[in-house]
Amino acid sequence: MNKDQLLQELNFKAVRSSGAGGQHVNKVSTKIELSFSVENSSGLTEVEKSRIQRKIGKRLTKEGILQMQCDESRSQHKNKELAISRFFNLIEEALKVRKKRRKTKPSRSSIEKRLKHKKNNAQKKANRGKPRID
Repeated sequence: MNKDQLLQELNFKAVRSSGAGGQHVNKVSTKIELSFSVENSSGLTEVEKSRIQRKIGKRLTKEGILQMQCDESRSQHKNKELAISRFFNLIEEALKVRKKRRKTKPSRSSIEKRLKHKKNNAQKKANRGKPRID
């Protein structure tokens, strides 16, 4: 993954944001819409593209474009920085290779310890009942 190349391939669009801001919000475009074409990217290898499509395929459009929005801040520049950082976090998370799980079984001592604890609890509860007179 070439971050500099990916940064150049990002498309930004400034849109009017909703929410608090009074008259100011109607005059300025502070919301940022980020779009990125996974299929046409030259900053990703074919293996990385297929991994991204498999991991975050639900977030992609039919054309293979990832779209994100950010309108947290009233500043367009801050929203752009937030959108870029979220984009890279998402891509890095999708490209992480998870370790394969190895099956293990409990040790003999842990099994014995569990059974001993179970027996003690059963004895403790049995002693709580009314004593029988024989």
